[in-house]
Amino acid sequence: MSGTLNGKIALVAGATRGAGRAVAVALGAEGATVYVTGRSTREQRSEIDRAETIEETAEMVTAAGGEGIAVRVDHLEADQVRALVERVDSEQGRLDVLVNDIWGGESLFSWDQRLWEHSLDKGLRILRLAIDTHIITSHYALPLLIRNPGGLVVEMTDGTAQYNAENYRISFFYDLAKTSVNRMAFAQAKELAPHGGTAVSLTPGWMRSEMMLDIYGVTEANWRDALEVQPHFAISETPTYVGRAVAALAADPEVARWNGQSLSSGGLAQVYGFTDVDGSRPDAWRYMVEVQDAGRPADVAGYR
Repeated sequence: MSGTLNGKIALVAGATRGAGRAVAVALGAEGATVYVTGRSTREQRSEIDRAETIEETAEMVTAAGGEGIAVRVDHLEADQVRALVERVDSEQGRLDVLVNDIWGGESLFSWDQRLWEHSLDKGLRILRLAIDTHIITSHYALPLLIRNPGGLVVEMTDGTAQYNAENYRISFFYDLAKTSVNRMAFAQAKELAPHGGTAVSLTPGWMRSEMMLDIYGVTEANWRDALEVQPHFAISETPTYVGRAVAALAADPEVARWNGQSLSSGGLAQVYGFTDVDGSRPDAWRYMVEVQDAGRPADVAGYR
C-alpha cells in the first residue's frame, strides 16, 4: 500500500463483483475508506443469484490496507440512496470519489433479438438498471462530493465513446445503455467543473470477471484454456486492471485534465504506468478495432 489516498472517502456503487469489486479493492490498497454497495449480501442474494457479496468486497478492501464498509443498497430506490449518502456525510463529512458501476443486466439482454423481438419488459429493465441507477446515485451524492474541490466521478461502462459511436453494441437495449453512460459522464463533467470536480467515463477491455470465467468454464488460473473456443480472448484482462486505473485517477493531483473524457484501462495504463496482475498492459480497444473487428487472426503481439 502506498497510502496515496489516505484520508480519502470513496463510494463504489455496484461493488459486489467484477469491476466494482476490483475498483474498491484498488482504492483500499491506496489507503482509502471505501463504501461498497450492492444488493447481494450474505443474508440475501439479488436476482442475479451469485455467491459474491458486498461483505466479501468490504473485507477485501480492508485486507488490502483501506477500510471497507458494506452497505446494502438498491440504487433504483431513491430513499435508500439518499440514506446512504446521508450516512457517508454523517460518518465522514466528505466524499472524494464516486464510482458508478451499477449494472446487473447480464441475464436480461438478448444477443440476437432485434428491438421488436426483444422482451420489452426486460429491455426497459436494462435501461433502469444501467441508466436510472447512475442518475439517482449522482443526484444524491454530488452535493457531498462538491463540498471540497477535487472530487472525482467515474462512470463505468463498456466501450469508449468513439468505439460505441462507430459500432453497434450487441442489441438495441445494451447499445443504448452503454452509450448513455459515456454521455452521462460528459454532462456531469460540465456541471462539476465550476465546483472543482471531474467526471470521466471508463471502460475495461475484455474483462475476466467472475461471470465471464464461468461462461467459458475456466478459472483465473487456467483462463487461457478458453482460447480454444475464442482465440481473441487472449487480449482479456483481470478486473484488477481497471481497478488500478481508477486508483491512478483518484491519486492524480491533475485529474481535471481528463474532465469529460471517455477513457479505457489500456489507455490509462500507458499514461500512469500500471500493469495488469501478470505485468502486461492489454490494450483491448485498439486490438478490437485493428485485429478482431478487422477479421484478422488472433494475435496479441504489440497489444499487451
